[in-house]
Amino acid sequence: MTVSQIEVGAEVEDLVQRAPWPVLLMDMIRRKPLGAAGAFIVVFFILIAAFANVIAPYDPTANAFDRMHMAPGAEHWFGTDQFGRDLMSRLIYGARTALFVGFVAAFVGSTLGLVLGVASAYFGGLFDLVLQRIMDVFMAFPLIIMALAVVAILGSGIQNVIIAITIPFIPHCARVVRSSALSVREIPYIDAARACGFGHSRIILRHMVPNVMAPYLIMLTAFVGQAILLEASLSYLGLGVQEPTPAWGLMLQGGAEEYAESAPWIAIFPGLAITLAVFAFNLFGDAVRDALDPKLRSQ
Repeated sequence: MTVSQIEVGAEVEDLVQRAPWPVLLMDMIRRKPLGAAGAFIVVFFILIAAFANVIAPYDPTANAFDRMHMAPGAEHWFGTDQFGRDLMSRLIYGARTALFVGFVAAFVGSTLGLVLGVASAYFGGLFDLVLQRIMDVFMAFPLIIMALAVVAILGSGIQNVIIAITIPFIPHCARVVRSSALSVREIPYIDAARACGFGHSRIILRHMVPNVMAPYLIMLTAFVGQAILLEASLSYLGLGVQEPTPAWGLMLQGGAEEYAESAPWIAIFPGLAITLAVFAFNLFGDAVRDALDPKLRSQ
Protein backbone atom coordinates (compact mmCIF):
# COMPACT_ATOMS: atom_id res chain seq x y z
CA MET A 1 0.00 0.00 0.00
CA THR A 2 1.44 3.38 -1.02
CA VAL A 3 1.57 6.52 1.09
CA SER A 4 -1.18 8.14 -1.00
CA GLN A 5 -3.48 5.15 -0.46
CA ILE A 6 -2.90 5.36 3.28
CA GLU A 7 -3.72 9.07 3.25
CA VAL A 8 -6.93 8.47 1.26
CA GLY A 9 -7.95 5.69 3.63
CA ALA A 10 -7.34 7.96 6.62
CA GLU A 11 -9.44 10.70 5.03
CA VAL A 12 -12.31 8.27 4.38
CA GLU A 13 -12.16 6.94 7.93
CA ASP A 14 -12.15 10.49 9.30
CA LEU A 15 -15.13 11.35 7.07
CA VAL A 16 -17.07 8.36 8.37
CA GLN A 17 -16.33 9.33 11.96
CA ARG A 18 -17.51 12.90 11.31
CA ALA A 19 -20.49 11.86 9.20
CA PRO A 20 -23.65 13.84 10.00
CA TRP A 21 -26.54 12.01 11.60
CA PRO A 22 -28.65 11.94 8.36
CA VAL A 23 -25.89 9.87 6.71
CA LEU A 24 -25.73 7.50 9.67
CA LEU A 25 -29.53 7.28 9.67
CA MET A 26 -29.66 6.37 5.98
CA ASP A 27 -26.96 3.76 6.56
CA MET A 28 -29.04 2.21 9.34
CA ILE A 29 -32.12 2.15 7.11
CA ARG A 30 -30.13 0.46 4.35
CA ARG A 31 -28.55 -2.15 6.62
CA LYS A 32 -31.48 -2.86 8.97
CA PRO A 33 -34.71 -1.71 7.30
CA LEU A 34 -36.98 -3.64 9.67
CA GLY A 35 -35.11 -2.39 12.72
CA ALA A 36 -35.27 1.17 11.40
CA ALA A 37 -39.01 0.80 10.82
CA GLY A 38 -39.44 -0.42 14.39
CA ALA A 39 -37.35 2.48 15.71
CA PHE A 40 -39.45 5.01 13.78
CA ILE A 41 -42.68 3.53 15.18
CA VAL A 42 -41.23 3.58 18.70
CA VAL A 43 -40.25 7.24 18.31
CA PHE A 44 -43.72 7.94 16.92
CA PHE A 45 -45.38 6.49 20.01
CA ILE A 46 -42.97 8.34 22.30
CA LEU A 47 -43.79 11.66 20.63
CA ILE A 48 -47.51 10.95 20.84
CA ALA A 49 -47.21 10.16 24.54
CA ALA A 50 -45.04 13.22 25.23
CA PHE A 51 -47.38 15.67 23.46
CA ALA A 52 -50.68 13.94 24.25
CA ASN A 53 -52.19 17.06 25.80
CA VAL A 54 -51.49 18.96 22.58
CA ILE A 55 -52.45 16.27 20.06
CA ALA A 56 -55.59 14.86 21.68
CA PRO A 57 -58.69 16.64 20.33
CA TYR A 58 -60.88 15.89 23.39
CA ASP A 59 -60.62 15.23 27.11
CA PRO A 60 -60.03 11.45 27.36
CA THR A 61 -62.02 11.13 30.60
CA ALA A 62 -64.97 13.41 29.75
CA ASN A 63 -68.26 11.53 29.40
CA ALA A 64 -70.76 12.56 26.71
CA PHE A 65 -73.80 10.31 27.00
CA ASP A 66 -75.44 11.93 24.00
CA ARG A 67 -72.56 10.67 21.81
CA MET A 68 -72.32 7.04 22.88
CA HIS A 69 -71.26 4.48 20.25
CA MET A 70 -70.73 7.04 17.50
CA ALA A 71 -69.08 5.44 14.47
CA PRO A 72 -65.75 6.80 13.19
CA GLY A 73 -66.30 10.00 11.25
CA ALA A 74 -65.15 13.56 10.73
CA GLU A 75 -66.04 14.64 14.28
CA HIS A 76 -64.58 11.58 16.02
CA TRP A 77 -62.03 9.90 13.79
CA PHE A 78 -61.96 6.66 15.78
CA GLY A 79 -65.52 6.89 17.09
CA THR A 80 -66.67 6.97 20.70
CA ASP A 81 -67.06 4.32 23.39
CA GLN A 82 -69.98 3.29 25.60
CA PHE A 83 -69.58 6.45 27.68
CA GLY A 84 -69.31 8.82 24.73
CA ARG A 85 -65.58 9.37 25.21
CA ASP A 86 -63.45 10.04 22.15
CA LEU A 87 -61.46 6.89 21.34
CA MET A 88 -58.67 8.71 19.54
CA SER A 89 -57.98 10.87 22.58
CA ARG A 90 -58.02 7.85 24.87
CA LEU A 91 -55.64 6.00 22.56
CA ILE A 92 -53.23 8.94 22.57
CA TYR A 93 -53.26 9.24 26.35
CA GLY A 94 -53.18 5.46 26.63
CA ALA A 95 -49.77 5.55 24.96
CA ARG A 96 -48.49 7.37 28.05
CA THR A 97 -49.69 4.58 30.32
CA ALA A 98 -48.34 1.82 28.09
CA LEU A 99 -44.90 3.37 27.56
CA PHE A 100 -44.54 4.46 31.19
CA VAL A 101 -45.31 0.97 32.50
CA GLY A 102 -43.25 -0.64 29.74
CA PHE A 103 -40.10 1.43 30.18
CA VAL A 104 -40.13 1.50 33.99
CA ALA A 105 -40.84 -2.22 34.40
CA ALA A 106 -38.31 -3.22 31.73
CA PHE A 107 -35.58 -0.92 33.09
CA VAL A 108 -36.01 -1.87 36.74
CA GLY A 109 -36.36 -5.58 36.01
CA SER A 110 -33.39 -5.67 33.64
CA THR A 111 -31.19 -3.61 35.97
CA LEU A 112 -31.93 -5.77 39.00
CA GLY A 113 -31.34 -8.84 36.87
CA LEU A 114 -28.04 -7.36 35.70
CA VAL A 115 -26.83 -6.80 39.26
CA LEU A 116 -27.94 -10.23 40.49
CA GLY A 117 -26.54 -12.02 37.45
CA VAL A 118 -23.12 -10.40 37.67
CA ALA A 119 -22.94 -10.88 41.46
CA SER A 120 -23.93 -14.54 41.11
CA ALA A 121 -21.22 -15.18 38.53
CA TYR A 122 -18.57 -13.21 40.43
CA PHE A 123 -19.00 -14.73 43.89
CA GLY A 124 -19.96 -18.24 42.75
CA GLY A 125 -20.02 -21.05 45.27
CA LEU A 126 -22.94 -21.35 47.68
CA PHE A 127 -24.20 -17.84 46.89
CA ASP A 128 -24.47 -18.69 43.20
CA LEU A 129 -26.10 -22.06 43.93
CA VAL A 130 -28.79 -20.68 46.22
CA LEU A 131 -29.51 -17.63 44.06
CA GLN A 132 -29.87 -19.68 40.89
CA ARG A 133 -32.27 -22.12 42.57
CA ILE A 134 -34.41 -19.15 43.59
CA MET A 135 -34.31 -17.94 40.00
CA ASP A 136 -35.38 -21.40 38.84
CA VAL A 137 -38.45 -21.20 41.06
CA PHE A 138 -39.48 -17.86 39.58
CA MET A 139 -38.77 -18.98 36.01
CA ALA A 140 -40.94 -22.08 36.48
CA PHE A 141 -44.01 -19.84 36.20
CA PRO A 142 -45.03 -18.14 32.93
CA LEU A 143 -44.77 -14.35 32.92
CA ILE A 144 -48.52 -13.73 32.91
CA ILE A 145 -49.14 -16.24 35.73
CA MET A 146 -46.46 -14.65 37.91
CA ALA A 147 -47.81 -11.16 37.18
CA LEU A 148 -51.36 -12.28 38.00
CA ALA A 149 -50.19 -13.75 41.31
CA VAL A 150 -48.38 -10.56 42.33
CA VAL A 151 -51.33 -8.34 41.38
CA ALA A 152 -53.70 -10.63 43.27
CA ILE A 153 -51.55 -10.12 46.38
CA LEU A 154 -50.81 -6.38 46.04
CA GLY A 155 -54.04 -5.25 44.40
CA SER A 156 -54.71 -3.25 41.24
CA GLY A 157 -53.25 0.14 40.35
CA ILE A 158 -50.48 1.33 38.10
CA GLN A 159 -47.75 1.06 40.76
CA ASN A 160 -48.68 -2.51 41.63
CA VAL A 161 -48.87 -3.37 37.93
CA ILE A 162 -45.29 -2.15 37.47
CA ILE A 163 -44.15 -4.27 40.41
CA ALA A 164 -46.04 -7.29 39.10
CA ILE A 165 -44.42 -6.99 35.68
CA THR A 166 -40.96 -6.20 37.03
CA ILE A 167 -40.62 -9.28 39.25
CA PRO A 168 -40.89 -11.90 36.45
CA PHE A 169 -38.31 -10.01 34.35
CA ILE A 170 -35.58 -10.18 37.01
CA PRO A 171 -34.73 -13.93 36.83
CA HIS A 172 -34.83 -14.03 33.02
CA CYS A 173 -32.34 -11.18 32.69
CA ALA A 174 -30.21 -12.47 35.57
CA ARG A 175 -29.82 -15.89 33.93
CA VAL A 176 -28.77 -14.43 30.57
CA VAL A 177 -26.36 -11.91 32.12
CA ARG A 178 -24.84 -14.56 34.40
CA SER A 179 -23.88 -16.72 31.43
CA SER A 180 -21.90 -13.82 29.95
CA ALA A 181 -20.44 -12.77 33.30
CA LEU A 182 -19.07 -16.27 33.91
CA SER A 183 -16.75 -15.91 30.91
CA VAL A 184 -15.78 -12.36 31.90
CA ARG A 185 -14.82 -13.54 35.40
CA GLU A 186 -12.12 -15.80 33.95
CA ILE A 187 -10.38 -13.01 32.03
CA PRO A 188 -6.93 -12.20 33.52
CA TYR A 189 -7.65 -8.53 34.20
CA ILE A 190 -10.21 -9.58 36.84
CA ASP A 191 -7.44 -11.46 38.66
CA ALA A 192 -5.21 -8.42 38.22
CA ALA A 193 -7.87 -6.20 39.79
CA ARG A 194 -8.09 -8.55 42.77
CA ALA A 195 -4.28 -8.54 43.06
CA CYS A 196 -4.30 -4.75 43.16
CA GLY A 197 -6.56 -4.90 46.18
CA PHE A 198 -9.74 -3.57 44.56
CA GLY A 199 -12.97 -4.27 46.44
CA HIS A 200 -15.72 -6.52 45.19
CA SER A 201 -18.08 -3.66 44.38
CA ARG A 202 -15.45 -1.85 42.29
CA ILE A 203 -14.56 -4.99 40.35
CA ILE A 204 -18.21 -5.76 39.67
CA LEU A 205 -19.29 -2.24 38.71
CA ARG A 206 -16.19 -1.03 36.85
CA HIS A 207 -14.78 -4.19 35.31
CA MET A 208 -17.57 -6.76 34.90
CA VAL A 209 -20.78 -4.81 34.34
CA PRO A 210 -19.49 -2.83 31.30
CA ASN A 211 -18.53 -6.12 29.62
CA VAL A 212 -22.02 -7.62 29.91
CA MET A 213 -23.95 -4.56 28.72
CA ALA A 214 -24.71 -6.12 25.32
CA PRO A 215 -27.03 -8.88 26.64
CA TYR A 216 -28.45 -6.39 29.13
CA LEU A 217 -29.45 -3.94 26.39
CA ILE A 218 -30.90 -6.75 24.28
CA MET A 219 -33.04 -7.96 27.17
CA LEU A 220 -34.07 -4.40 28.00
CA THR A 221 -35.45 -3.68 24.54
CA ALA A 222 -37.19 -7.06 24.40
CA PHE A 223 -38.79 -6.54 27.81
CA VAL A 224 -40.44 -3.23 26.86
CA GLY A 225 -42.72 -4.90 24.32
CA GLN A 226 -43.49 -7.74 26.72
CA ALA A 227 -44.28 -5.26 29.50
CA ILE A 228 -46.73 -3.37 27.27
CA LEU A 229 -48.46 -6.63 26.41
CA LEU A 230 -48.57 -7.75 30.05
CA GLU A 231 -49.99 -4.41 31.17
CA ALA A 232 -52.69 -4.62 28.53
CA SER A 233 -53.50 -8.20 29.57
CA LEU A 234 -53.80 -7.29 33.26
CA SER A 235 -55.94 -4.24 32.48
CA TYR A 236 -58.16 -6.33 30.21
CA LEU A 237 -58.73 -8.77 33.08
CA GLY A 238 -59.62 -5.90 35.41
CA LEU A 239 -56.46 -6.31 37.52
CA GLY A 240 -54.39 -3.50 36.07
CA VAL A 241 -55.07 0.17 35.45
CA GLN A 242 -58.54 1.19 36.60
CA GLU A 243 -61.09 3.58 35.14
CA PRO A 244 -61.09 6.38 34.17
CA THR A 245 -57.34 6.23 33.41
CA PRO A 246 -56.84 5.73 29.64
CA ALA A 247 -55.18 2.37 28.99
CA TRP A 248 -55.25 0.22 25.87
CA GLY A 249 -56.06 -3.01 27.70
CA LEU A 250 -58.84 -1.29 29.62
CA MET A 251 -60.28 -0.01 26.35
CA LEU A 252 -60.26 -3.57 25.01
CA GLN A 253 -62.22 -4.69 28.05
CA GLY A 254 -64.81 -2.01 27.35
CA GLY A 255 -65.15 -3.20 23.76
CA ALA A 256 -65.64 -6.88 24.61
CA GLU A 257 -68.28 -9.18 23.18
CA GLU A 258 -71.05 -6.91 24.44
CA TYR A 259 -70.24 -4.39 21.69
CA ALA A 260 -68.49 -6.69 19.21
CA GLU A 261 -71.29 -6.33 16.65
CA SER A 262 -72.85 -2.97 17.46
CA ALA A 263 -69.61 -0.99 17.95
CA PRO A 264 -66.59 -3.06 16.87
CA TRP A 265 -64.32 0.00 16.64
CA ILE A 266 -64.18 0.14 20.46
CA ALA A 267 -61.98 -2.98 20.44
CA ILE A 268 -60.38 -2.74 16.99
CA PHE A 269 -58.36 0.45 17.49
CA PRO A 270 -56.89 -0.40 20.93
CA GLY A 271 -56.01 -3.86 19.63
CA LEU A 272 -54.21 -2.34 16.66
CA ALA A 273 -52.31 0.04 18.94
CA ILE A 274 -51.12 -2.80 21.19
CA THR A 275 -50.13 -4.92 18.20
CA LEU A 276 -48.23 -2.11 16.51
CA ALA A 277 -46.36 -1.10 19.67
CA VAL A 278 -45.29 -4.64 20.57
CA PHE A 279 -44.35 -5.36 16.96
CA ALA A 280 -42.25 -2.19 16.77
CA PHE A 281 -40.32 -2.96 19.96
CA ASN A 282 -39.71 -6.53 18.77
CA LEU A 283 -38.30 -5.28 15.47
CA PHE A 284 -36.13 -2.73 17.24
CA GLY A 285 -34.95 -5.32 19.75
CA ASP A 286 -33.96 -7.71 16.96
CA ALA A 287 -31.95 -4.95 15.31
CA VAL A 288 -30.20 -4.17 18.61
CA ARG A 289 -29.39 -7.84 19.05
CA ASP A 290 -27.95 -8.07 15.54
CA ALA A 291 -25.86 -4.95 16.15
CA LEU A 292 -24.47 -6.06 19.51
CA ASP A 293 -24.00 -9.77 18.89
CA PRO A 294 -20.47 -10.25 17.42
CA LYS A 295 -21.48 -13.38 15.50
CA LEU A 296 -24.46 -11.75 13.83
CA ARG A 297 -22.57 -8.48 13.28
CA SER A 298 -19.80 -10.27 11.41
CA GLN A 299 -22.36 -11.85 9.09
